[in-house]
Amino acid sequence: MAEYFVGHKEYFPGIGKIRYEGPKSDNPLSFKFYDPDRVIGGKAMREHLRFSVAYWHSFGADGTDPFGSATQVHPWASDARNPLEAHEHKLDAAFEFFTKLGADFYCFHDRDIAPEGATIAESEKNLVHMVSLARERQKATGVGLLWGTANLFSHPRYMNGAATNPEFGVVAHAAAQVKAALDATIELGGQGYVFWGGREGYMSLLNTNLKREKDHLARFLTMARDYGRARGFQGAFYIEPKPMEPMKHQYDFDVETVAAFLRTYGLEKDFRVNIEANHAELAGHDFQHELETAAALGIFGSVDANRGDPRNGWDTDQFPTNVYDTTLAMLAILRAGGFTTGGLNFDAKIRRNSVDPSDLFEAHIGGMDAFAAGLLAANRILEDGKLDAFVRQRYSSFDAGNGKRFEEGRLSLAELASLAPADPDIGRTSGKQERLENLIMGYVSRI
Repeated sequence: MAEYFVGHKEYFPGIGKIRYEGPKSDNPLSFKFYDPDRVIGGKAMREHLRFSVAYWHSFGADGTDPFGSATQVHPWASDARNPLEAHEHKLDAAFEFFTKLGADFYCFHDRDIAPEGATIAESEKNLVHMVSLARERQKATGVGLLWGTANLFSHPRYMNGAATNPEFGVVAHAAAQVKAALDATIELGGQGYVFWGGREGYMSLLNTNLKREKDHLARFLTMARDYGRARGFQGAFYIEPKPMEPMKHQYDFDVETVAAFLRTYGLEKDFRVNIEANHAELAGHDFQHELETAAALGIFGSVDANRGDPRNGWDTDQFPTNVYDTTLAMLAILRAGGFTTGGLNFDAKIRRNSVDPSDLFEAHIGGMDAFAAGLLAANRILEDGKLDAFVRQRYSSFDAGNGKRFEEGRLSLAELASLAPADPDIGRTSGKQERLENLIMGYVSRI
């Protein structure tokens, strides 16, 4: 089994390397659409999709929910003598999983990969130790770090926020954690660093100085950026939008809100967005909307690939399976120029009653196939050109004459008003939405 992992106990026995077998295969432990080295539009699938495994859900979640205790037993935790050893075993299990699945990247929070100590110094010592082991595993397997981050939301000290906390001591503690997490990300060659402001918001405006908190958040992000750049970090800084939960209102509500925040505080040159499908839904948007908005505003960066349940108003973090949705997502990503430092990170967890070791593999296989199928359909849409041709024609009145003069800012309001046509039926041109929806379905059905 040396092909799959590096000289440690095998935590997923009986499961070998997951391989592409094609759409006709009935093997649940095989890819039906994800063929990593297949070239699509001039790039291999793996380069288009840049799949990443979320360390926290895949190796930390245990099925606990507000109404019940753990259902999933992790052998890498149960066979350890202390928390640090448990994290060493978890690292071995993770890299076994990455290599068997064929994922090129992973992502982590600092507290996922190393246990918190009794002091800041002990926590940093634990993290340094685990980073040294992770570096060895990366070198042995070729799996890379897509991005790192710090968990600034789980510990009780962060109940009122981290960078936006009303107590200076908590802000300073958050800085120590981010500094160490940035160092870890740089040491492991991470291509990005994410800020998810899970508690950067408010539960009540009655006890909140909103402007002061936003100013503090911007100052904190500026300091983190400056520290990372001074340490030689050339990757992207990301903010991950989410409207609420756990807070009533979070300051990174959606892509538009983040973009306005970045421009207000002069951070738009260094920061991009890490967009999560489930968070888009909680904000009342489609996943495609958030992707298109980020691209239009020049801040598209990376993706947390999952889905929510439209009947539930919280973050269910399910694995993506809807190819129509992944097609529209990949269409937006391809139009944005594709990923550079970002990728598709499966910020998703298996369900509470999924207790077999193979369930974690099958969940990721399904998600990877869903996006691979979406890539195939999206590439055909672009190559065929019918959708883009329709959109171009719809806006063609701005390509020449007075329409072009308007776009170029060469008309005053009075001049524009004088050009209004007398035809009372102006604008009654069909948008052909149903035709275009059927067109997309045709590409999806022919994968």
